[in-house]
Amino acid sequence: MPNSTSDPHALKALLREHALAEGFSDMGICRPDAVPALPERLAHFLKEGRHGDMDWMAERSHWRAGPSALWPEARSVIMLAELYTPGYDPMETVAQPARGAISVYAQGKDYHDLVKKRLKRVGRWLLDRQPGEQIKVFVDTAPVMEKPLAEAAGLGWQGKHTNLLSRRLGSWFFLGSVFTTVELPPDAPEATRCGNCRACLDACPTNAFPAPFQLDARRCISYLTIEHKGPVAPELRPMLGNRIYGCDDCLAVCPWNKFAQEASEMRYHGPHRAPDLAELAALDDAGFRERFSGSPIKRIGRNRMVRNVLYAIGNSGLQPLRATAQSLIDDKDEAVADAARWALDRLT
Repeated sequence: MPNSTSDPHALKALLREHALAEGFSDMGICRPDAVPALPERLAHFLKEGRHGDMDWMAERSHWRAGPSALWPEARSVIMLAELYTPGYDPMETVAQPARGAISVYAQGKDYHDLVKKRLKRVGRWLLDRQPGEQIKVFVDTAPVMEKPLAEAAGLGWQGKHTNLLSRRLGSWFFLGSVFTTVELPPDAPEATRCGNCRACLDACPTNAFPAPFQLDARRCISYLTIEHKGPVAPELRPMLGNRIYGCDDCLAVCPWNKFAQEASEMRYHGPHRAPDLAELAALDDAGFRERFSGSPIKRIGRNRMVRNVLYAIGNSGLQPLRATAQSLIDDKDEAVADAARWALDRLT
């Protein structure tokens, strides 16, 4: 049984060493109440309707806006970053009209599973040295606003595109958190370092940023292709290009990526980099589930993926893909059939 560590600073140093050995790229610590502006910021976002169809954000806003409300016994939040840096320029795929562009984070194994397993191992290590204490681990699916907490913990700052940036890691990393009853010394928050740069704002195909540091999810391609149910508004469809699952444009153009480090977890770099649009359009439900087994893409289902693929086909300008669109105009799913008719019209 490992010895307990009474010195919190020594414990923190050992914890960081163990977290990095587990595969995390950086670690920071903050108090659960380290971002007092969270309730006001979230309330404004929801009041403006910028969450779109994501009703779960409003339904659990009391937890999301206050980490202390989620677990009142927590005394420290351990924020951890894990790199998934691509080994190529993701914008290359956007220029291939016969293929679909899939966000880098979703091209391999589901990060929820990989990150959560590491978080649990880090948490168990801490509990072994602090008997009687408790932990809870969270990865994206819980009502935790990871990015503001990560900023408070010194991992980086939220850029003008609202994603987290790091001087050490760039912008390609996942976040996970370990809430604990253990009192650990907090880190100093990171300062915003975007300056006058607006590369991410100008790169957005749909103008999803009403102002720097603000996002309207209703115009964001990641939201439209992953979270949005039913047909996408006709005026936004041409702006999707060939992006069929997520969008990396605002991340890819960030100058801070010159400091990005390589990802050590190769399972994030999987087979779903630039799939053939015609192949994807031909998938039935079983074929979709088989192809994307173990991938975060699986959760959107066949119908939403084929809907997105048909928008990409309509934007491709490739006449040979007309037959693919034609074959789906009577699909049982109305959003798919509507997208097929739209694509066919665009290619006529």
